[in-house]
Amino acid sequence: MENQVLTPHVYWAQRHRELYLRVELSDVQNPAISITENVLHFKAQGHGAKGDNVYEFHLEFLDLVKPEEEERLNKLRLESQGSPETLTSLKKGYLFMYNLVQFLGFSWIFVNLTVRFFILGKESFYDTFHSVADMMYFCQMLAVVETINAAIGVTSSPVMPSLIQLLGRNFILFIIFGTMEEMQNKAVVFFVFYLWSSIEIFRYPFYMLSCIDMDWKVLTWLRYTVWIPVYPLGCLAEAVSVIQSIPIFNETGRFSFTLPYPVKIKVRFSFFLQIYLIMLFLGLYINFRHLYKQRRRRYGQKKKKIH
Repeated sequence: MENQVLTPHVYWAQRHRELYLRVELSDVQNPAISITENVLHFKAQGHGAKGDNVYEFHLEFLDLVKPEEEERLNKLRLESQGSPETLTSLKKGYLFMYNLVQFLGFSWIFVNLTVRFFILGKESFYDTFHSVADMMYFCQMLAVVETINAAIGVTSSPVMPSLIQLLGRNFILFIIFGTMEEMQNKAVVFFVFYLWSSIEIFRYPFYMLSCIDMDWKVLTWLRYTVWIPVYPLGCLAEAVSVIQSIPIFNETGRFSFTLPYPVKIKVRFSFFLQIYLIMLFLGLYINFRHLYKQRRRRYGQKKKKIH
């Protein structure tokens, strides 16, 4: 039996002196295009209405094609461009994988801290940093991607709330906890890490499901509700960690410096920490307002119909 010839969809458009043909094929490979007298010949491997196959067609014109038009055709350059649907699928796949990795990372932290607390009780508070710090470092460094996505338009999230959270958390993680061993054994580390992960184990799976156009009502409600008590508590825990670190920075003199002559004034790092405390609660207000608007858009009271 002879193989059936598959013909792609071909769209025709023309002006007074111009003719446009669009062949509905994607992922085109090895295209063969030629003109014989008044017939256009097309054959290529690609993805069309019948899946991945070889498609061909012959289009007969009313008159002979001029030689110069044949020369233009021979110089045809095919550019492989992804369709909007393909680009959207790639973006969704990329965002799905990013949110999946973050969800797994913060879930590991949350489960680890929870299990250790039930086994060791309060004793688990003082070894939190050495138990989960590496994973928290990974998740928070990866969170830079989230801010970049918002900045370049990959996601529709505003840049400022994402940037505030990124800088605030990384300051606590890398400066307050990471550079001061005296802070790593304090109970406040447990509460900071636990509250951070408590929000993210609902936020990231919500975004994951959004990438595949799924809406799980319970998860959606948790994503837009859990932050109400947890986010302020997380900021309070961060403030406590900064306050506890001030005497340690004063004692060690780390990151402190002396202004050059003739001023010669020693500027303690604790001065910047006090400024940071003010900025911390300013950032809390900005992000809390942003999250409240998101929740109101999602669950805002519907206007009552007037009969």
